[in-house]
Amino acid sequence: MNAIRVIHLVDDTTAGGVMRVVGHMMTTPDLTREADHSLLEVKRNSLCIGRVEADVIISHLAISWRLLPLLAALRVLNPAARLVHVEHSYTKCFTVINVRRKRRFGALLKLSYALFHDVVAVSAAQGKWLRDEGFVRPDALHVIPSCVDLSAFRKLAPPEGAVKTIGAIGRLEPQKGFDILIKAFREISDPGIALHIFGQGAEEKPLRDLAAGDPRIHFEGFSSNLVGAMASLDAVMMPSRWEAYGLVAIESLAAGRRLLVSNVDGLTDHLPHGAVLVDGAGIKPWQSALEELFAAPPRPRGPGYTHNFESHFSGCWRTLFLLSGIASQ
Repeated sequence: MNAIRVIHLVDDTTAGGVMRVVGHMMTTPDLTREADHSLLEVKRNSLCIGRVEADVIISHLAISWRLLPLLAALRVLNPAARLVHVEHSYTKCFTVINVRRKRRFGALLKLSYALFHDVVAVSAAQGKWLRDEGFVRPDALHVIPSCVDLSAFRKLAPPEGAVKTIGAIGRLEPQKGFDILIKAFREISDPGIALHIFGQGAEEKPLRDLAAGDPRIHFEGFSSNLVGAMASLDAVMMPSRWEAYGLVAIESLAAGRRLLVSNVDGLTDHLPHGAVLVDGAGIKPWQSALEELFAAPPRPRGPGYTHNFESHFSGCWRTLFLLSGIASQ
């Protein structure tokens, strides 16, 4: 059988979750045996990218009104290709917090998604929202949790002793809720604990101002060595205000680190695998959760961390290709 041609459309090639997932799709043997993957960067505000030589075109683009003409042209100019969109961005909590004209936004999503043969939600929670709101045709919706290669994280030795060093990893933006974490951490007076924040972004100065005067809080900047960053931590915090899925969560779980997550969107997908839910918005719930975490006795590595996220990810994508009638086993 000839290898199928898969083109990944991206509009942001900076280091981040989307590019890490795309990179994994393009290199993991489970998805490259029967497919040749390539990347096409789409310039923002482009109106058309013309004909694309591919059997499958996978959009990782951020849906917007400005993008709609390009998507319509993509469908018209590539009638033989299977068009798939992966929704990396929008969630229920994103909409609640950021979208003022919700009916107009809903119309945008419905119009855009209708141009694709398949729409992939990156978490069960996101998929439920897309289905419940009627944004995607039920027969076109697939849930495929995002993934990267976790083998290096699984090799890390589990932390020894009680939790003393916690961390937060991600862009320093309001979405991630690191301001909540810093405020909650500062309510705990224990001098023997530490908070390490890995990442960079527009909120760095305000976050540093919140942490000012507390020598227990460390800003580590952007780290290209996430395995090394994880090795330095006993536990990982994800106090996000919205989150489609959260790659840091599966990396933390694969590494055997305790993981605390806020009750939003795709972060709840990680609860069956060992994440601990911090239920309630604001500083107090996180302060209570941190106090309980620091007081908890050491624990052995649990069986939940043996889940093979990569195999599930690859299997779901292979099934999607098979359902499309493009590849065969």
